[in-house]
Amino acid sequence: MKYGFVRAAACAPALRVADCDFNTSSIIGAIDEASAHGVTLLALPELCITGYTCGDLFLQEPLLRAAEQALLRIAAATRGRHMLVVAGVPLRQHGKLYNCAAVLCGGRVLGVVPKTHIPNYGEFYELRHFSPAPAGLSELKLGGEAVPFGTDLLFCSQDLPELKLAVEICEDLWVPSPPSSRHAAAGATVIINCSASDEAVGKTEYRRQLIPGQSARCVCGYVYASAGADESTTDLVFSGHHLIAENGAVLAESRPFSGEMAVSEIDVQRLAYERRRMNTFAAVSGSPYREIPFETGLCGGTLTRAVPRHPFVPSDDTARAERCEAILTMQARGLKKRLEHSHAKTAVIGISGGLDSCLALLVAVRAIDLLGLPRRDVIAVTMPCFGTTARTRRNAEELCTQLGVTLRCVDITDSVRQHFRDIGHDENDHSVTYENAQARQRTLVLMDIANQTGGLVVGTGDLSELALGWATYNGDHMSMYGVNAGVPKTLVRHIVATVAAQSDDDLRRVLLDILDTPVSPELLPPGGGEISQKTEDLVGPYELHDFFLYYIIRWGFSPAKVLFLAQKAFDGDYSRQTLLHWLRNFYRRFFAQQFKRSCLPDGPKIGSVTLSPRGDWRMPSDACADLWLKELDALEQEELS
Repeated sequence: MKYGFVRAAACAPALRVADCDFNTSSIIGAIDEASAHGVTLLALPELCITGYTCGDLFLQEPLLRAAEQALLRIAAATRGRHMLVVAGVPLRQHGKLYNCAAVLCGGRVLGVVPKTHIPNYGEFYELRHFSPAPAGLSELKLGGEAVPFGTDLLFCSQDLPELKLAVEICEDLWVPSPPSSRHAAAGATVIINCSASDEAVGKTEYRRQLIPGQSARCVCGYVYASAGADESTTDLVFSGHHLIAENGAVLAESRPFSGEMAVSEIDVQRLAYERRRMNTFAAVSGSPYREIPFETGLCGGTLTRAVPRHPFVPSDDTARAERCEAILTMQARGLKKRLEHSHAKTAVIGISGGLDSCLALLVAVRAIDLLGLPRRDVIAVTMPCFGTTARTRRNAEELCTQLGVTLRCVDITDSVRQHFRDIGHDENDHSVTYENAQARQRTLVLMDIANQTGGLVVGTGDLSELALGWATYNGDHMSMYGVNAGVPKTLVRHIVATVAAQSDDDLRRVLLDILDTPVSPELLPPGGGEISQKTEDLVGPYELHDFFLYYIIRWGFSPAKVLFLAQKAFDGDYSRQTLLHWLRNFYRRFFAQQFKRSCLPDGPKIGSVTLSPRGDWRMPSDACADLWLKELDALEQEELS
């Protein structure tokens, strides 16, 4: 699959304990099924060739001989397939028996990884039969061929450089220092775990915590295949609970006892980017790993993993409400600290009746409440001019009344006209000068009122506007603390909606009407009393720009990959041509407007994407966008051809 996506699967084929012939046929059937689904990496359970629950039968020569023969048959079944398979099998070496995972590809056994940590507590008695992985480099003979054997094996894709795979087995993950941590430090981006974790009350939930947790610590993909319900139930029950995780997130999970195959795509390019970004990610130390090359080819197919169209916004109602509340708390706490430190007597906010200033006012009220000061110390200033509509002015005034803050109205129309006369600008010329003069006049008013009242100007601009440079330099671009600087537009809307849901009828009514108002700077005269200047008509839909912002800045994806994901997320709503148009607009504006971000006011970091020049984003204001725009040119040529 393109763009670094690798389709992985985990399953527990039907099994008869100690019946290697039956199990071999079943495993080959699972390989067939996975191949039909375009799977590149297939993980099978611990000791699946014999069954995990063979007990003392593991010491029997017939079983061990049959297991080796079965392994070679399964390896042969991978010939001609675009797939790497990892299966559990007992194998002998130097007079000892090892619990192993064999890595199979292209009709061969590429390598064998023995289990490091052998449990012998509770229901587990593995030391009765198996030895821990030996130290040092080693090989074993399978079918007359020498095969690498050890825990230092790194399987490296020749088709996709970012795909490097390593293996650990069941209990290896449960110990304080799992082998997968060392594997990841050596370069493994995907860990396969062949497991036989029996079912017990609470254990399913524990796996749901353990596996994504380890994938987060290792910044890796983690494919976990556990023994299924066909294992012996003499003393234990197994459920076939499989999980696929990536850097802390569960991508796919089979329901216990369902017999389902878990399938999803792991983005190894995304993992490689995150490791480059994190300079604390450990480098390999000690003995080098043995790198074993393999080729699967890059399979095509449809991306099955979810691509949320609003990556900043949780889809679950409860999680979304919790996140909105957490963000409001962070914003308010940040402003509280700044007001305290600066000994500000007031918080001064320009209130327009729009969404961003509404959120900033809600934050300021919370901060003042935290300080134990009267809400009249929040001074909200409405500054009507040429583009102000009755609706937004009414909402601004009603919002201030409901929140109990001080409201001041400063009509800037005459002062802007005087400014036009001073600089010789024709008021009928509705150019950028006409617009920006109003924005800068409003900032002048706010700064001077802050001086009058011993206050601090609270900025209202959000993260999405900063990315696009949709702010007047030294106008709404400037404040003394920008509370919304880390909040994207799609999330601003949900935070205000969350407050509305918790408010009384009068406040809820005005908040809902603000939410229903088109986003606009209101700098051009209205048409028939209605807003004529709609931001999204000019710069594009904010849901698209927030999507682009997340994948370009947080993950460093190329224009082609961002477009690929956008087509998946917005299928049916935006054409490829429309997505290309607004993606080009995003790149063009993002590069051209960096100078505005280079001198931003202070503001709190809220999420994983921030554009503060003092925090996560350092970029020269005169960087060239040609590399990115040329890739878009090529994509547009594909559209035309």
